[in-house]
Amino acid sequence: MVESVASPPPLGVPVHDRDEHWMRHALALAERAEREFNEIPVGAVLVGADGQVLGEGWNLNIADHDPSAHAEIVAMRQAGRAVGNHRLLGSTLYVTLEPCAMCAMAVVHARVARVVYAASDPKTGACGSVFDLLGDPRHNHRVEIHGGVLAKDASTRLTNYFRAKRGKPPLLLE
Repeated sequence: MVESVASPPPLGVPVHDRDEHWMRHALALAERAEREFNEIPVGAVLVGADGQVLGEGWNLNIADHDPSAHAEIVAMRQAGRAVGNHRLLGSTLYVTLEPCAMCAMAVVHARVARVVYAASDPKTGACGSVFDLLGDPRHNHRVEIHGGVLAKDASTRLTNYFRAKRGKPPLLLE
């Protein structure tokens, strides 16, 4: 699936700037999901501890007739194949929408170190909005969570996708 991978930011770039860099890449993947596949626009990129892209993806559950083909799962599957391991130690998952329960538990099982998401999901979010699966102390792996990175961009894209489905005009991004 990786056709053109964004270059990693230079070493020494502050974490906040790195997070925005990779979230912009995830937002581009979300846009591609909608444009090319008419999928709900969610994109994800998994970056290794060395700053290199291990995997990326976008929602493909409609196109692939696969309820598990969320952007996060697609990116982690690709990363697992790339590194030859189901453990994705030290990696950071950037995703444009707060992971659901399925994706959150896959993150735990893969031993992803950090999840950075853009928009919160008030219906199925599992990183603090509805559930807090990543923060559950009963797990044998802890995941650092950082939400709200470029949230307005991601939220507006998702809202406009559903508005278009209902024949409503899009909201303008401020």
